[in-house]
Amino acid sequence: MRPGTDVTENGLRHLLNEWDPIGVADAVQDEYNCMLAPLLQRLRQGADQAEIGEFLWHELEDHFGLTPMPSEPEAMAARLMSWWTAAGRADGTGCV
Repeated sequence: MRPGTDVTENGLRHLLNEWDPIGVADAVQDEYNCMLAPLLQRLRQGADQAEIGEFLWHELEDHFGLTPMPSEPEAMAARLMSWWTAAGRADGTGCV
C-alpha cells in the first residue's frame, strides 16, 4: 500500500466502519471519513499508539459526543498500528 492511495484510505475506512463506535456504519458508510485524513497524517508522521489513541478519544468525545470507555480508543489504536505496520510490509517498503 502506498501513501495516499485509495487502497490505504479504503483499508482505514473499513477498519473504522468495523469499529463503528456510534453504530451507524451499516447505514452510513462514510460516517467516519472525517477521521481518515487526520489519522493517515498521524500514521505517516510516525505517531505512536498513545497518540493515535488520544486522537480517537478526542474524536469520540468532542466530535461524536460520546463518553468512551478508556479501553475503546486504546484497543482501536492498537488495531490501527498493527494494520499500518502490516500494510507497510505488504507494500515491500517497510512503511506506508
